[in-house]
Amino acid sequence: MSFSSSSDNASASSSSSSSSPTAADTLRTASFARRDGPEADGAVTASDLLNAAYDPTRLHPMAELGDKLDYLLLEDDKVTDLPGAGTAIPSRGWSDDLCYGTGTMYLGGLTLGGMWGVREGARRPLAVSNARLRINSILNSVTRRGTFIGNSAGVLALVYNGVNSAIDGVRGKHDPFGSMAAGALTGGLYKCTAGLKPTIVAATVVSGAAGVWSFVKTRL
Repeated sequence: MSFSSSSDNASASSSSSSSSPTAADTLRTASFARRDGPEADGAVTASDLLNAAYDPTRLHPMAELGDKLDYLLLEDDKVTDLPGAGTAIPSRGWSDDLCYGTGTMYLGGLTLGGMWGVREGARRPLAVSNARLRINSILNSVTRRGTFIGNSAGVLALVYNGVNSAIDGVRGKHDPFGSMAAGALTGGLYKCTAGLKPTIVAATVVSGAAGVWSFVKTRL
């Protein structure tokens, strides 16, 4: 008796579940219709945003922005107005000189040092003439010379541009004499631990190079 009753209940539940509609059946039979009606007053459309005709103070009335909304103004095209700074290479200030000057000198030093390393590694005598050993010699020379020249040039440019910008800011103008003074200080500081004579030589060389570069920039 118990077995037959349980089987009857199972068959009844299966028949009821098969007769009840599933979610898929509901979606197949459902119909969706768009209700036509007037648009909300003051609704913002895409054209309003694209044409800049939308008032940002209407974003939320409770914000009470009013006329206190600030905008970020980017003046990327504004160059420095320091007297004498209008050269062939436009600059927006000391930050441009510091970043671009240091990066340019570092990459140039890497290139020159790499070329020096290739020449040195290609001409270095080897105990055994082997293409793999020759490539290894060239790579070692490029790594040693390239990083040395690149790092040295980058440090010199970093210090020079910082000192030059400081001198121009104190004097209120830019000219070759300020650049030569910055070059002398940079060269002297770079070789100050090597003795008096190397310090004087480095200061003279860097000062002359800075003066020539500043003069060329103003004449281009």
